[in-house]
Parts: sequence; structure tokens; C-alpha cells
Amino acid sequence: MTALDLSSPVAVVGTGTMGQGIAQVALVAGHTVRLYDAVPGRALEAAAAIGARLDRLVEKNRLAGTDRDEARARLRPTEDLTELADCSLVVEAVVERLEAKQELFRQLEDVVGEDCLLATNTSSLSVTAVGGALRNPGRLVGLHFFNPAPLLPLVEVVSGYATDVTSATRAYETARSWGKTPVACADTPGFIVNRIARPFYAEAFAVYEAQGADPATIDAVLRESGGFKMGAFELTDLIGQDVNESVTHSVWRSFFQDVRFTPSLAQRRLVESGRLGRKTGRGWYDYSEGNAEQGEPHTAEKAQPPAYVVAEGNLGPASELLALIREAGIQVREEEEDHGTRLVLPGDGQLALADGQTSVEFRDVVYFDLALDYRKATRIALSASQDTSTQTMSEAIGLFQALGKDVSVIGDVPGMIVARTVARIVDLAHDAVAKGVATEEDIDTAMRLGVNYPLGPFEWSRRLGRTWACSLLDDLHERDPSGRYAPSLALYRHSYATEKREGAS
Repeated sequence: MTALDLSSPVAVVGTGTMGQGIAQVALVAGHTVRLYDAVPGRALEAAAAIGARLDRLVEKNRLAGTDRDEARARLRPTEDLTELADCSLVVEAVVERLEAKQELFRQLEDVVGEDCLLATNTSSLSVTAVGGALRNPGRLVGLHFFNPAPLLPLVEVVSGYATDVTSATRAYETARSWGKTPVACADTPGFIVNRIARPFYAEAFAVYEAQGADPATIDAVLRESGGFKMGAFELTDLIGQDVNESVTHSVWRSFFQDVRFTPSLAQRRLVESGRLGRKTGRGWYDYSEGNAEQGEPHTAEKAQPPAYVVAEGNLGPASELLALIREAGIQVREEEEDHGTRLVLPGDGQLALADGQTSVEFRDVVYFDLALDYRKATRIALSASQDTSTQTMSEAIGLFQALGKDVSVIGDVPGMIVARTVARIVDLAHDAVAKGVATEEDIDTAMRLGVNYPLGPFEWSRRLGRTWACSLLDDLHERDPSGRYAPSLALYRHSYATEKREGAS
């Protein structure tokens, strides 16, 4: 099954921001596009707005003037649903209410031909449920664009329970012919991106609720150590706290209140207070005039670096630190340890990579957080308990400062910030593959393009070692046996099979 021919008219129903964006994508690809909105006059207003955006593309030399003129000629707003009768694809982008979408598609089924492909852009509803109202649910597919649709490349092509393979394939190939990067997905709550991205927000909020660190520090660690483009607090302020929380609640309810998707009480209070982020002038941060700064992250004062460190083992995912320490002129004494992943400091304290345990459990241990790239990272988070010696803390801070890093000291939070976030994302990704939601390749693509992650979950898993996430989550689960951190059966099997292969070699 191939993509729709460019001679085939496409319709978009619903002319809000997303509907206009989808219409623009189809229009620039070469289709005749019909715009319909139930509110009189809205389709004409949307056509004018799309035309203005095409003008700006010409001004920026991203679109030729002749192409703009031809596109404008193909854009046809309409006040009557019956004018969509000859369309080969209708994409709805109306309000996120199941009854409204079902009623629309019932009406469309009486208007369009039997071979017309019907698509919903829903981000939170079941595609199966939307299609359940149709006489022929096999022709309904999810086409979930990301906002702004003309700019973001990802499209999740979602097959409902009754969606025909031919319908899903045609939708996939059409999205690709429009210059998008489609990924195939089963009809599961949150699809790919909104399902697997939940820990990015949830773990940041959990660290905050545990008084482990303030929002500015958590965001800085996620950006400067984890390699994320934005931290969880600034990103949800941009999205809108009400919108982000609504998606979280939708996924949580759809998974029968699975503890892994539990919403944040702190975010609930923020929404209740009307502090919804940038659009209201205040969210986690204050955006009022003259006070647009997001606050400064906690950064430790200058400390003296240690003269040497003793490396017990190779530090696992943090092994590149040894080369950086030597380059900084600090002596590294190496001792062979079968399972060693720590540095011993001159005062006999220890420095270890976050592993899901807490500093208070040990005599004198400082944990450091995971980094995407320790050489490029500009900030490292450290955690310690009230019993950690002043000397050990000072030596740990001085060591990372000698490597050119800013240091943020947070509370004694198991798994810290980046490590627990990445481990949970990896776990949900393995669980999704095992349950037939999507392939590893499509999940990695979706998370890189849909939410701009520096690596896909499986790319991260291979880089960190394929038993790393399961081990960290096991330790976290021991300290929080609510089930939130229990490794999925899929991740456990993956980790156990890897250990067996390595043991046999």
C-alpha cells in the first residue's frame, strides 16, 4: 500500500493550532486541502492564518513565492461538511472528548467514500474507542502529530484494535511522503512518547517533593549532566502545567492507576493555584515582567582537589572519569576489584556512581550522578548523608571542580536525578517492546524526535551496560517497595539473559 497520490484531496476538521499545522503540512506537500470547523467563520480565519505563515516562510527563503501561491490556491475553507465528500483522507483535530470525536466520525462516514482514510490526531484518547462508533472501524487510524506540526518531524501512526493493516500502512507512507518521520505504534495509553516520557517529569518532581533539591538545581543537572535540552520544571512551564498534568492523569487512569504513572501532588497544587507556567506568568518559575529569571542552581563553593584517588574497579558507565582525572593532574592509583565501581579518597571516604542506594547506609560515601558524557558535562550532582565527613565531601567537590565541572550538592536521594530518570525510561521502553507497543528502533526514534532526548532508551541501555538499569531499579525498589521502581518483567528477563551469556563466555 502506497502513500496517497498528491492529486487526492485531504481534509482537516478542527482549525485550532494543531489543525492549522496539519493542514499546512499537507498543503506544502502538494495536496488540495479542505478546512472545516463547526464554528462558522473559523475555517476562513484559519486559512488566512495559514496563508500568513506561508508568507513568512517566503520571507525567510524557506519557500519559493510560486510554491506559496500554488499552495494558497489549493487551500479551500468550507462551511459544509458535505464538501469533504471527494477527500481521500480526513484528519480530525477537534476537542479531546471521546463523544465529540465519535459523533464527528459518524457524520463523516455518511459523507465520504468507503475508501476514504479517516485519522484522529488524539494524543490522549483510545484510537480503538474513537473508531468503535464507526460502521467500518478498520479505516480509522491515529495520526498523532507533535506541536508545532510544520516543524516537528515525528508522527505516531497508531493502530487501534480494529484498524486494518492496509489503513495503517497507507497512513504511515502518506506521513513519510509529507516529509515526516513516522513510527508505528499499537493503541496503548500515551502511545510511545507520552507513555515512556512520564518518568522524566515524575522523577524530577519526586526529588523535589523529597526536598532533595530545588527546581533550578534539578533542571540544571538534567541539562548539564544528563544532556537533556530542557529540565522537567522549565519544560512543563513551557507546555503548561495543566496540559502536562492532564496527560499524566490520562495515562495513569488508562493503566488502571498503575503506581509507575502516579501523578505528582506538588504539580497538582501548582495547577490548583492557577500557576500554569509561562502562559499565566508563573509556574515553577516566575515569568512576570522584570523577573523572568528561573533562579540559580545550587553550586558548591570552591574546594581543594585531592592529591590522588584510588580506583577500585573501572567505575562502569563512569569509567571515562579516570582519564579526565589524570588529565587534571591528579594521580590515579588502580586496584583490581572484581565488582569495584568506586573511588577511594585520601581521607578514606568513598565516591561512587549513583546505584539506587543511599549514602546514609554506609560509613563515609558520597554518590555522584550519571552523566551523558562526563567529558562534555558542565555540572555534576553529588549526594551525601548527614553522617558524611566534611573532608570527604570537600574532596569530592574539589575533585569534580578540578575537572572543570560545577558541582551541585543535593540531598541523600537514592538514584539521584539523572540516574533514576534514565533507568525508569529504559525500563518503560523494554516493557513497551515486550507488550508489542512498538519496535526498539521506533521507540528510540520517537523519543529523540518527539521530546528531543539526547539518546533513545535502547541507545542509552547499550551505552550504560544492559544490566545497569535493572540493578539500579532493584536497589530503588528495596528502598521504596511501593512498586513504582520495581523492574518490569521485560527488563528483568533482558538483564538476566545478558548475565547468563556473559557468565558462559
